[in-house]
Amino acid sequence: MGTFILVFYLSILILMSIYGINRYYTIYLFKKHRHDIITPLSEFKKLPRVTIQLPIFNEKYVVERLIEYVVKIRYPRELLEIQVLDDSTDETCEIAKKKCKEKKNEGYNIKYIHRENRIGFKAGALENGMNLTKGEFIAIFDADFLPPADFLERTIHFFTDSKVGMIQARWDHVNRRYSLLTECQSILLDGHFMIEHTARNRSGRFFNFNGTAGIWRKETIIDAGGWQHDTLTEDLDLSYRAQLKGWNFIYMPDLTVPAELPIEMTAFKSQQFRWAKGSIQTFLKLKGKILKADIPFKVKLEAFFHIGANFMYALMFLLTVLMPVILVIRFERGYKHLAFLDVPIFVCATLSVFMFYFYTEYIVIKETLSVQNRSTTKPLVYLPFVVAIGIGLCINNSKAVIEAVIRKQSPFNRTPKYNVSDGGNNSVSERVKHLFDNVYRTRKLDWVTIIEFILAIYMSYAVYFTFKNDLFLSLPLIALFQIGFFYTSMLSILQMPFALFSSRK
Repeated sequence: MGTFILVFYLSILILMSIYGINRYYTIYLFKKHRHDIITPLSEFKKLPRVTIQLPIFNEKYVVERLIEYVVKIRYPRELLEIQVLDDSTDETCEIAKKKCKEKKNEGYNIKYIHRENRIGFKAGALENGMNLTKGEFIAIFDADFLPPADFLERTIHFFTDSKVGMIQARWDHVNRRYSLLTECQSILLDGHFMIEHTARNRSGRFFNFNGTAGIWRKETIIDAGGWQHDTLTEDLDLSYRAQLKGWNFIYMPDLTVPAELPIEMTAFKSQQFRWAKGSIQTFLKLKGKILKADIPFKVKLEAFFHIGANFMYALMFLLTVLMPVILVIRFERGYKHLAFLDVPIFVCATLSVFMFYFYTEYIVIKETLSVQNRSTTKPLVYLPFVVAIGIGLCINNSKAVIEAVIRKQSPFNRTPKYNVSDGGNNSVSERVKHLFDNVYRTRKLDWVTIIEFILAIYMSYAVYFTFKNDLFLSLPLIALFQIGFFYTSMLSILQMPFALFSSRK
């Protein structure tokens, strides 16, 4: 039995190492192509009509800010239409309607569109809005985004190339320094937007529209089959269908659109659940089309690494369960047993994560406009917590993967935002007020959090075992698992009273 467990454990590590090697290769592609410059073929002699879509659902804290930023986008008013696609069921409706009326009176072509149902969720709202517009190009911004005034000026002329179907800007974060949680989230997203997107796009591989901060050619959406709502990541699904149709996408890492990161663990986990489940749904939906597509093998391979990456969380869960058992087995058989495998597996499976995000922050700090808002070394201190949080999410995201595989349907749960930023008063009292003074908080303890807490205690035993038996080489890795599960579970539990006793109902 001990031998079987060891073999199973090593098989998991080898699979995870394959993903780790891909991380190193992604860094290589980024370094090779990061200085590639993409410019428009020409400029429109006559500017086309553009529609800006703002899909919202119960966003009373941020909808006014969103509209204020969008109307400042520079573009001829007679060629620009703004659609507020509101599926809200609370007072957001009146707030948004009033703001739209105010801006319409100021001369902006802004339309408030409210659906009585949420059929298709966000994808349904976008589809409904597209059917009501004559715009040739459609820009999309979620409720918490703050688009720059020159967004259209810097993107529209790329569409003079008739093969270009979508342009994606890079996300930045208005509340990056708000808390440890937001710092870690920003690093995780920096890796995706700075390294992965650039590497994939510039090397000729597929990448995806991220649901917001991008602009589409309307013809591309229609040609690819339109917005479909059989996955929770309609943006990823449409992106791959469009690129499989032959449309080219462009990523602009130098064009940043700030947004608000979730400030509470429950909201963060809900967001990660949706992204994980949706990506696996997309994987299962499109895997056959990708395999049969007339595209280079390197594009197919990276596509599977990309949209299938969340299977890693299921492997991480199995690894968590087995790790303390393996510690005991290896200690009883002699700690150096199979030690010849430890170094290569560590380099591929574990060190690759640290190296990936270390390099990410080096690039973000040294070579982008974000440098004025960040210290040079502080973000690097957060790297162990970034890895620990990634581990702590494995129960939440494994559940998402399982639900996708067994075809269990679930609603599109949007991530609540509260109009917070790094500027202003972010004292302890102010943060407590943010937790109390809202109506969108999760108000129940779920079984995922309970399992996370149980695993935290389980890994505490592993930490004790390694310390007691002088297995100090294993201690740092075991401690990351312990910290990750304690952090995700305890922060969820500690924030729960704020939801239960909120003064707002």
